[in-house]
Amino acid sequence: MPKSPQDSLPIRSRKAVTAALLTAALVGSLAACSAGGSTPEPAATDVQTGGEIVIGAEQEPDCVDWIATCAGSIWGTYIMQIPTIPTVFETRLVDDEWTPVASDLVAEEPVAEAAGDGMTITYKINPDAVWSDGTPITSADFEYTALQIRDGDDIFDKTGYDRIASVDASDPQTAVVTLDSPYAGWRTLFSVYGVLPAHLLEGQDRAAIMTDGYDFSGGPWKIESWDRGTSATLVPNENYWGEKPKLDKVTFLFLPDTTAAFQALKSAQVDVLYPSPQLDAISQIEGGLTGINSQIDSRSGSLEAIWLNNAAFPFDSKAVRQAVAYSIDREAIVERLFGSLGIDTPQQSFNSPIVGAYAAEDFAEYTQDLDKVADLMEGDGWSKNSDDIWEKDGQTATFSMETLAGNKRRDLTTQVLQSQLAEAGFEMTINSVTPADLFGTIAPEGDFQSGLWALVDTFADPTLSSSFLSTNIPSADNGFSGINFYRVSIPELDPLLTQVDTELDVDARIAASKEADAVIAENVPSLPLDTVPLVLLWSDKVGGPLEINPVEGPFWNLAAWGIAD
Repeated sequence: MPKSPQDSLPIRSRKAVTAALLTAALVGSLAACSAGGSTPEPAATDVQTGGEIVIGAEQEPDCVDWIATCAGSIWGTYIMQIPTIPTVFETRLVDDEWTPVASDLVAEEPVAEAAGDGMTITYKINPDAVWSDGTPITSADFEYTALQIRDGDDIFDKTGYDRIASVDASDPQTAVVTLDSPYAGWRTLFSVYGVLPAHLLEGQDRAAIMTDGYDFSGGPWKIESWDRGTSATLVPNENYWGEKPKLDKVTFLFLPDTTAAFQALKSAQVDVLYPSPQLDAISQIEGGLTGINSQIDSRSGSLEAIWLNNAAFPFDSKAVRQAVAYSIDREAIVERLFGSLGIDTPQQSFNSPIVGAYAAEDFAEYTQDLDKVADLMEGDGWSKNSDDIWEKDGQTATFSMETLAGNKRRDLTTQVLQSQLAEAGFEMTINSVTPADLFGTIAPEGDFQSGLWALVDTFADPTLSSSFLSTNIPSADNGFSGINFYRVSIPELDPLLTQVDTELDVDARIAASKEADAVIAENVPSLPLDTVPLVLLWSDKVGGPLEINPVEGPFWNLAAWGIAD
């Protein structure tokens, strides 16, 4: 399940297998960042108990009903979902690999076993686990959550949950989930979405209760307030059964403009930033800021791509999609955007570095080659008109590209793309939209031709089926559930993606994934561009084990942060 980060879409279901990760990280003060080949060490400092901090947030979620399409923003996950919603597995660093490990919601590692043509998964619930009102977390919560996702409309992604045949909740401390077919990514269940409180939501309008904020929690924090357009504030959950937060309050101040966010950090209006690496941000990092510390890591699950609507003209033609891929100098774009951070190679798979073991390099075939563009377009019946634009049957190869307003790096990227595509005979216009409009209506309803945004892996397991399996195309018939916004329907791809989802043998699964990568590259349903490096900045005021988690974000261990001694 992908999601939408710093102006991106969350892939909210990348499941649980240790994956090969990319390297190249920088850590240290802004005045002197140093390169390294593994995950940066956490910036651990002693902290006081009590106090408040303010964190700048680049993006405000459209809603916080976490299983709904409107909750596609990864920033919502970072600042309100992870701190308040209990999950079965969480991603932690094990032997320098970000790996799913069982959380303290469960008393022991969940057990998955073959059962006929399917499988069963047994969850033993920690008897100490309670909701913020003191009500125990039970198997009824697992059952409620599973059925809401499986049977609901307007669900962000049903991958895995659509295989659930039943949930046995007869023992409050044990949930037994039966799947009607094997599911290799079973660890994502109740981990990407988490578990919701049945005793508060059963029989109620879940969306009405959760969309604009909720007062329950099964995590270390509670949402005290959400002032739309301004800020969201967390306070400790006094009934949390694990380690209590050190801070009394954390406020996330919504600052979508990077220049304003940096000014807020320099003036101490905010204490922490997690900015997408805009060009001005990179230049300021290189220049150094007094009293500000940084961590920069390219081991990222944030994959930026040029997304094509395969059901919309002109991208309903495979030849046109291939021609567009040969029109673009991706390496030059990546070098211009991230070269100063040591990142100069395009992404050659839609499997991000977080699941790099499952990725092939087939998109490396697509380098700028205008002769191939001409061969493909002419072979598909196009010819150049007097304006040097490809034309066929009275229609020109003209299309719009949706991008997110206020992102200077993306503004530059679209301008470069516009120039490169014009040289190849394509006319591209740029349409800036809000994240709420893009991920709430435009993309789910297929009301676009192309777009530039990022998908974020929210679990370390490959699930390209979320984005490219034909059954995940959102439509009126399925309540616009699913995130195959690109209307991809490739007959030879579907069985390979299904095999990746169901194959329990790791080697066979990797082989199927790489075969699927080859089919995707041949058909070019979209074009991967880069993985976006992760940047965390904080003032000397803030202490604790600050460390970027490329799956759960920078605030995954916020409970351990505090005012530095």
